[in-house]
Amino acid sequence: MSWAEYLALESGSDRKHEYVNGRVYAMAGGTPEHARLKGRLIQQLGFGLRGRPCEAFTSDLRVKVIETGRATYPDVTVVCDRIEHADDDPDAATNPTLLVEVLSESTEADDRGSKWSHYQRIPSLRHYVLVSQDEPRVEVFTRASTGWHYVVHRAGPAALPALGISIDVDDLYARALA
Repeated sequence: MSWAEYLALESGSDRKHEYVNGRVYAMAGGTPEHARLKGRLIQQLGFGLRGRPCEAFTSDLRVKVIETGRATYPDVTVVCDRIEHADDDPDAATNPTLLVEVLSESTEADDRGSKWSHYQRIPSLRHYVLVSQDEPRVEVFTRASTGWHYVVHRAGPAALPALGISIDVDDLYARALA
Protein backbone atom coordinates (compact mmCIF):
# COMPACT_ATOMS: atom_id res chain seq x y z
CA MET A 1 0.00 0.00 0.00
CA SER A 2 1.32 3.48 -0.77
CA TRP A 3 1.69 6.15 1.89
CA ALA A 4 -1.19 8.12 0.30
CA GLU A 5 -3.43 5.04 0.39
CA TYR A 6 -2.49 4.51 4.04
CA LEU A 7 -3.40 8.09 4.96
CA ALA A 8 -6.75 7.73 3.17
CA LEU A 9 -7.41 4.51 5.12
CA GLU A 10 -6.53 6.17 8.44
CA SER A 11 -8.70 9.24 7.81
CA GLY A 12 -11.79 7.08 7.23
CA SER A 13 -11.20 4.37 9.81
CA ASP A 14 -12.48 3.88 13.35
CA ARG A 15 -9.37 1.78 14.08
CA LYS A 16 -5.72 2.75 14.04
CA HIS A 17 -3.17 1.05 11.80
CA GLU A 18 0.61 1.04 11.78
CA TYR A 19 2.48 1.45 8.49
CA VAL A 20 5.68 -0.56 7.92
CA ASN A 21 7.41 -0.78 4.54
CA GLY A 22 4.19 -0.53 2.54
CA ARG A 23 2.29 -2.92 4.78
CA VAL A 24 -0.53 -1.91 7.09
CA TYR A 25 -1.24 -3.60 10.41
CA ALA A 26 -4.42 -3.08 12.45
CA MET A 27 -3.70 -2.29 16.08
CA ALA A 28 -5.34 -4.57 18.61
CA GLY A 29 -7.29 -3.30 21.58
CA GLY A 30 -5.61 -3.42 24.98
CA THR A 31 -6.38 -5.03 28.31
CA PRO A 32 -7.76 -3.09 31.28
CA GLU A 33 -4.26 -3.22 32.83
CA HIS A 34 -2.76 -1.79 29.63
CA ALA A 35 -5.27 1.06 29.70
CA ARG A 36 -4.68 1.68 33.42
CA LEU A 37 -0.90 1.87 33.02
CA LYS A 38 -1.22 4.26 30.05
CA GLY A 39 -3.56 6.46 32.09
CA ARG A 40 -1.18 6.54 35.06
CA LEU A 41 1.75 7.36 32.76
CA ILE A 42 -0.13 10.25 31.16
CA GLN A 43 -1.04 11.56 34.63
CA GLN A 44 2.52 11.37 35.94
CA LEU A 45 4.13 12.81 32.82
CA GLY A 46 1.53 15.55 32.46
CA PHE A 47 2.00 16.60 36.08
CA GLY A 48 5.80 16.46 35.87
CA LEU A 49 5.90 18.46 32.63
CA ARG A 50 3.70 21.31 33.88
CA GLY A 51 5.44 24.62 33.31
CA ARG A 52 7.89 23.07 30.85
CA PRO A 53 7.80 23.40 27.07
CA CYS A 54 6.82 19.73 26.63
CA GLU A 55 3.50 17.95 26.27
CA ALA A 56 2.44 14.33 26.82
CA PHE A 57 0.17 12.76 24.18
CA THR A 58 -1.96 9.61 24.20
CA SER A 59 -1.77 6.84 21.61
CA ASP A 60 -3.96 8.95 19.31
CA LEU A 61 -0.84 10.81 18.14
CA ARG A 62 0.76 9.19 15.10
CA VAL A 63 4.57 9.26 15.02
CA LYS A 64 6.42 8.91 11.71
CA VAL A 65 10.06 7.91 11.45
CA ILE A 66 11.22 10.07 8.54
CA GLU A 67 14.29 7.98 7.74
CA THR A 68 12.38 4.71 7.38
CA GLY A 69 8.80 5.81 6.67
CA ARG A 70 7.37 3.72 9.52
CA ALA A 71 4.29 5.19 11.20
CA THR A 72 3.22 4.07 14.67
CA TYR A 73 0.94 5.05 17.52
CA PRO A 74 3.09 4.76 20.66
CA ASP A 75 1.18 4.34 23.91
CA VAL A 76 2.57 7.66 25.18
CA THR A 77 4.58 10.30 23.32
CA VAL A 78 6.22 13.44 24.70
CA VAL A 79 7.12 16.25 22.32
CA CYS A 80 9.05 19.33 23.43
CA ASP A 81 8.96 22.89 22.07
CA ARG A 82 6.65 22.33 19.08
CA ILE A 83 5.41 19.43 17.02
CA GLU A 84 7.21 18.99 13.73
CA HIS A 85 5.02 17.29 11.14
CA ALA A 86 5.92 15.04 8.24
CA ASP A 87 5.79 16.92 4.93
CA ASP A 88 3.37 14.34 3.57
CA ASP A 89 1.32 13.95 6.76
CA PRO A 90 0.24 16.98 8.81
CA ASP A 91 -1.14 14.68 11.54
CA ALA A 92 2.11 12.81 12.20
CA ALA A 93 4.72 14.06 14.66
CA THR A 94 8.33 13.48 13.65
CA ASN A 95 10.16 14.89 16.69
CA PRO A 96 9.28 12.98 19.87
CA THR A 97 11.57 13.35 22.88
CA LEU A 98 10.10 10.36 24.73
CA LEU A 99 8.23 7.29 23.47
CA VAL A 100 6.58 4.77 25.79
CA GLU A 101 5.25 1.34 24.91
CA VAL A 102 3.25 -0.75 27.41
CA LEU A 103 4.24 -4.32 26.63
CA SER A 104 1.79 -7.06 25.75
CA GLU A 105 2.25 -10.63 24.53
CA SER A 106 1.28 -9.65 21.00
CA THR A 107 3.52 -6.55 20.73
CA GLU A 108 6.54 -7.14 22.96
CA ALA A 109 8.78 -8.72 20.32
CA ASP A 110 8.15 -5.82 17.91
CA ASP A 111 8.46 -3.18 20.67
CA ARG A 112 11.89 -4.59 21.57
CA GLY A 113 12.93 -5.41 18.02
CA SER A 114 11.89 -3.83 14.74
CA LYS A 115 9.97 -0.90 16.22
CA TRP A 116 12.86 -0.03 18.55
CA SER A 117 15.27 -0.25 15.61
CA HIS A 118 13.15 2.32 13.73
CA TYR A 119 12.72 4.59 16.77
CA GLN A 120 16.49 4.83 17.26
CA ARG A 121 16.64 6.69 13.92
CA ILE A 122 14.59 9.61 15.25
CA PRO A 123 17.17 12.36 15.94
CA SER A 124 15.06 14.10 18.64
CA LEU A 125 14.38 10.91 20.64
CA ARG A 126 16.10 10.95 24.04
CA HIS A 127 14.20 8.25 25.94
CA TYR A 128 12.44 5.03 25.02
CA VAL A 129 10.50 3.39 27.85
CA LEU A 130 9.04 -0.11 28.02
CA VAL A 131 6.46 -0.81 30.73
CA SER A 132 5.53 -4.34 31.79
CA GLN A 133 1.91 -5.29 32.44
CA ASP A 134 2.91 -8.41 34.36
CA GLU A 135 5.22 -7.06 37.06
CA PRO A 136 6.62 -3.76 38.35
CA ARG A 137 9.24 -3.23 35.64
CA VAL A 138 10.02 -0.02 33.79
CA GLU A 139 12.88 -0.21 31.29
CA VAL A 140 14.43 3.10 30.28
CA PHE A 141 16.70 3.53 27.27
CA THR A 142 18.45 6.92 27.33
CA ARG A 143 20.40 8.36 24.41
CA ALA A 144 23.90 9.52 25.33
CA SER A 145 26.90 10.63 23.30
CA THR A 146 28.24 7.06 23.54
CA GLY A 147 25.00 5.37 22.45
CA TRP A 148 21.91 4.14 24.25
CA HIS A 149 22.09 3.38 27.98
CA TYR A 150 19.65 0.89 29.51
CA VAL A 151 18.36 0.75 33.10
CA VAL A 152 15.61 -1.41 34.63
CA HIS A 153 13.54 0.06 37.48
CA ARG A 154 11.37 -2.14 39.72
CA ALA A 155 10.60 0.49 42.36
CA GLY A 156 11.23 4.15 43.12
CA PRO A 157 11.94 6.77 40.49
CA ALA A 158 12.75 5.91 36.88
CA ALA A 159 14.73 8.98 35.83
CA LEU A 160 14.17 10.70 32.48
CA PRO A 161 17.06 13.19 32.57
CA ALA A 162 16.36 14.80 29.18
CA LEU A 163 12.98 15.90 30.57
CA GLY A 164 14.16 16.60 34.11
CA ILE A 165 11.48 14.33 35.58
CA SER A 166 10.97 10.73 36.72
CA ILE A 167 8.30 8.07 36.50
CA ASP A 168 7.31 6.91 40.00
CA VAL A 169 7.32 3.13 39.54
CA ASP A 170 5.59 2.47 42.88
CA ASP A 171 2.74 4.83 42.02
CA LEU A 172 2.50 3.49 38.47
CA TYR A 173 1.81 -0.03 39.74
CA ALA A 174 -0.32 0.89 42.78
CA ARG A 175 -3.71 -0.76 42.28
CA ALA A 176 -6.33 1.67 43.48
CA LEU A 177 -9.22 -0.38 41.96
CA ALA A 178 -7.80 -3.92 42.23
